[in-house]
Amino acid sequence: MLFNVPVIPDEKLAATLNRHASSFYSCHFSLYAADVHDGRHKHRLMGTDRWIEFLRSVRIAKKYLLLNSRSHAHGAYFDPDHLRTVIQTLRSMLSAGVIDGIVFADAYYLQAISDAGEDEVSQLEAIPSVNCMLDTYDRIASMIDFISSTRFRLPETLILDRSLNRRLDALTEVSARCREMLPAVKLELLANEGCLYHCPYKLTHDCHISMVNMGQALDTQRINRDLGCMRTLQRDPSHLFKSPFIRPEDVAAYEPYVDVLKLCGRTQGAPFLMRVVDAYLHGKHSGNFLDLMDAMDGIAEWLYVSNDRLPADFLQRLTSCSRECRTCSYCRDLIESCAKPKGISLERL
Repeated sequence: MLFNVPVIPDEKLAATLNRHASSFYSCHFSLYAADVHDGRHKHRLMGTDRWIEFLRSVRIAKKYLLLNSRSHAHGAYFDPDHLRTVIQTLRSMLSAGVIDGIVFADAYYLQAISDAGEDEVSQLEAIPSVNCMLDTYDRIASMIDFISSTRFRLPETLILDRSLNRRLDALTEVSARCREMLPAVKLELLANEGCLYHCPYKLTHDCHISMVNMGQALDTQRINRDLGCMRTLQRDPSHLFKSPFIRPEDVAAYEPYVDVLKLCGRTQGAPFLMRVVDAYLHGKHSGNFLDLMDAMDGIAEWLYVSNDRLPADFLQRLTSCSRECRTCSYCRDLIESCAKPKGISLERL
């Protein structure tokens, strides 16, 4: 199994990735520009020329720029100055050899860039974000049709919906159809996000992040803590086992279906990313399982889930789950046997 890993501007992380470059199919990265957004909060800015120079030091074969904001302001679609900035950035990255494609979630924005671009976009793959939720071949075929109508190249990799991590029958079907109809395309799954299964908050959460990046005053952490997924997990931590993650120990089980696992966590910092990369490269993690989950850092502050104590049939049980949670105590029993509080959390009270 190969991996798709985040790159952030950190020398130690880059050195770690370079040492294991043969294990990585690709890497993905943000732009750190003030007015060009992706699907995460923007915590820092960085000059594009400086960032390009750093990316040149990363020896991973394929590199993808994240332009995967769920939505954009009106100007992003029609402002010539904004679109010119994006195209110039793509041109500079192509000249430096640090980009093979872009990851998108907003089809309007991809079309706008396609219309504004010339030779630049025709050299770049357009990769649908995991947030496009490609969980059937019909969805995939429709997305391929859309991309083929733009100037962008068709994707050489497709990241499938998170839910397929837990639905192996559906994953088997989607994988088989893709192998038949799109034999040259690599298939990916997202391993360590830690979002709720079929999260009811996901689409709105992505929109909230877009709104913050567009300058609106919105406390997304408070919304999640008081009204959303963090509230759910704080009240009943057993819900974390319903998250469609893939543990390092279970990677081999997915090799018949996909070629690449995507590792996420680019806003969590270099120590987190190096811990995650090490665990998945070695196929094991001893310690708090939550320390590998991108979206569960708030839960990891007060809950310790022993990865070593999770049972040998863990994956088999979760991938054969009936979803009849009201009559099943399996996840609650796991919390009792494998988890313990790390201390009192005032936010949990």
